[in-house]
Amino acid sequence: MNKKTFLTALVMLTSIASHACTNLIVGRKASQDGSVIVTYSCDDYGAYGFMNYLPGGKHAPGTMRPLYHHESNNCRGEIAEASETYTVVGLMNEHQLTIHETTFGGREELTDTVTGLMDYGSLMYVTLQRARNARQAIKVLTDLANTYGYGSEGESFTIADPKEVWIMDVIGKGPGRKGIVWVAVRIPDDCISAHANHSRIRQFPLKDKDNCLYSKDVISFAREKGYFKGKDQDFSFADAYAPADFGALRFCEARVWSFFNKWAAQDMTPYLAYAQGDTQAAPMPLYVKPKQPLSVQDVKDMMRDHYEGTPLALDSDLGMGPWEMPYRPTPLSYEVDGKKYFNERPISTQQTANVYVSQMRAWLPDHIGGVIWFGNDDTNMVPLTPVYCCAQSVPECYAQGTADCFHFSTRSAYWVQNWVSNMVYPRYSVLFPELKTERDQLEQDYNSLQQQVEDEAANMPDDQAIKHLSAYSHRAAQSMLDVWNQLAQRLIVKYNDMAIKRTNEQGQYEKTPGGNQRPVLRPGYPEAYRKRIVEETGNRFLSK
Repeated sequence: MNKKTFLTALVMLTSIASHACTNLIVGRKASQDGSVIVTYSCDDYGAYGFMNYLPGGKHAPGTMRPLYHHESNNCRGEIAEASETYTVVGLMNEHQLTIHETTFGGREELTDTVTGLMDYGSLMYVTLQRARNARQAIKVLTDLANTYGYGSEGESFTIADPKEVWIMDVIGKGPGRKGIVWVAVRIPDDCISAHANHSRIRQFPLKDKDNCLYSKDVISFAREKGYFKGKDQDFSFADAYAPADFGALRFCEARVWSFFNKWAAQDMTPYLAYAQGDTQAAPMPLYVKPKQPLSVQDVKDMMRDHYEGTPLALDSDLGMGPWEMPYRPTPLSYEVDGKKYFNERPISTQQTANVYVSQMRAWLPDHIGGVIWFGNDDTNMVPLTPVYCCAQSVPECYAQGTADCFHFSTRSAYWVQNWVSNMVYPRYSVLFPELKTERDQLEQDYNSLQQQVEDEAANMPDDQAIKHLSAYSHRAAQSMLDVWNQLAQRLIVKYNDMAIKRTNEQGQYEKTPGGNQRPVLRPGYPEAYRKRIVEETGNRFLSK
């Protein structure tokens, strides 16, 4: 009888949710310090966010690995385990190989949910446990999908190591046709790129194996299905397998545009119409050169974007409510009097379950060079803490099993961070400054400590350095959780009942000589909203 390695049923992959994610990409020569930087936000309502930990090891011949579907958690079957697997922390393995994703869907008839054994989550984790670098990962991923079948919609993968980054677009062949068609394009080291739930690889070089890889049938299969009829050199993967509609541009490509608009050396104004949903407008390039090198903090802050300062900004209409909340409820589309309308979908969204800003550095040993800046909620609302790829376990507050989607716990970063966020959302302009102060201070602390912690590790034997960095990852996460629990309690006390308790310059509550609280501040609606009320109600509330 074959031996079996039974990973926890939820490992594959309830912490990854499809449908609405964002990946930002910074090549090593486009970053300030030579890091490769890639991001991933898991944006799906109802998903309980945690960080996976998959230990590596040696496996005897005949060992089998069960595959659990990331959404249903049903076991889809088993595959032969590799003789050696690598440890994975979050979405980065011990060699600093990182894989992130966004789902673009594409042509529905190409999804095989019946016989396709590997869903995109399985592909990501199994590949991370079997590959040491990006190019090897592309080979492992495609071999797995072609051997065992692919059971998800179209996917865009970011596949990165300390030296290079690739975007890979993948889609199945439909029921009864095992395997995938795909193309992978290397992002130049001095460029930035992104993808956000829409296939972005259009024309690609057919004879540049150093920078472009693809399935041998990627064009012929499109011809067979009637998706393409032109010359090979004119073939566009995105146009053939994921034709753009209004939603693909306004809800997806607009997020890419916002990143490019802020950081590209070139003027992105000519592409605004495309980002606004005009399918006849010129599409954006796959990658651009930045106007200046980006820091890791720049990338973190970009994951907090709500289209500020652009025509898509969410701070100038009634949807923001009285207190200027840059968030909108879902669904994105709604109907009034028989007409269809929509809400903007920025990078930063309340539906985020977790976020990764992954940093990889080629000049450092793997156990020091790979660090995940992680949070369990919308990036705008949380500080990101460092978790090194050599961590011997996941910090408790991020770990699977600390809580779940049905049970609250003050030991769970997901629940504590969501607790704070959901207090802030309704009175955003009043409460957010206090959250931002705590968020920014913590991130500044972690950023300033990074060099010291890593220098200490560099002067230790590898085994001691790994323990050192693992312990620091745990301490950083716990310090965040302690601060956020305190913040949650302070917000409910200070801002109770839409009033504000008075505080002095030291942040202490002001008291009367007898020790009672001073009369609270009652700011009411902001002036601009008061005017809107009068405009809508006329003299109904006019005092006489």
